[in-house]
Amino acid sequence: MKFRKLGKTDHMLSEIGLGCMSLPVDDEKEAIRLIHLAMDAGINVLDTADLYQQGKNEELVGKAIQDRRDAVFLCTKVGNEWKPDGSWSWNPRKEYIVKAIKQSLRRLKTDHIDLYQMHGGTMEDPLDESLEAMTLLQSEGLIRHYGISSIRPTVIQWWVKNANLASVMVQYSLLDRRPEEQILPLLTKEEVGILLRGTLAQGLLVDKPAKDYLERNAEMVSFVQEKIRKVAGSVSPEMVALNFVLKRPEVDVAMVGVRTEKQLKGMLASLEYKLSAEDYMTLKEAAPAYPYKQHRI
Repeated sequence: MKFRKLGKTDHMLSEIGLGCMSLPVDDEKEAIRLIHLAMDAGINVLDTADLYQQGKNEELVGKAIQDRRDAVFLCTKVGNEWKPDGSWSWNPRKEYIVKAIKQSLRRLKTDHIDLYQMHGGTMEDPLDESLEAMTLLQSEGLIRHYGISSIRPTVIQWWVKNANLASVMVQYSLLDRRPEEQILPLLTKEEVGILLRGTLAQGLLVDKPAKDYLERNAEMVSFVQEKIRKVAGSVSPEMVALNFVLKRPEVDVAMVGVRTEKQLKGMLASLEYKLSAEDYMTLKEAAPAYPYKQHRI
């Protein structure tokens, strides 16, 4: 397992982390087994959120790591408040964040969270209030670091300029290279850690049938899929897709979700593969980057 330093922190994290949202929560025993298999293979980053399965995902992770807490860099997210009727809404206010972390700590069976992330946000939010909540929780030792999960350059820029931000989780893949224009250069300059999600583009870069995806139409997605298969040859498209994003040195961790042991083994096998510079350029040319149209800096 290869490790990368998270931004300005002193934490060395496995370059692939386990995104826990996709775990089979209804099969608790199997889900815990998958987490343990990932950890045994050297993965030391687990990412969940209070939103996932109405907190059941955090409960699952808590059970899995209760005897192995020191071996995990534990990440969770806050900001989406569940309502009694089963719906949820965005709530970035300090009062809610301070209340929500107590529930997350209880579900995760821990006394601190290594990385607490705002799970979205807009420029219309009470950003100063959200930041005040994060700094309070950090001062109380309930969180070691805080970050945000966002695809909005304007929101990311505000947090980078006004907060002691440890990391930003951003969506990035061969089919979604929008962060290359504004987000990645900003975070690199300010030494803010970079976590990736959506690296397999909802499975379109692995085995899902081509369909429209963001600004890419189905025909373009199909073209990219064919290029990946050609580059992959005898290895899996997943290896190529993950290595494409890990080729960027500024990336710290690529989060990948799994539901089965087969998917986990495929993720781990990707670490044994090395994408050549020539193939990397071939893929970039196949799916040229395009910029964000909204929320631009």
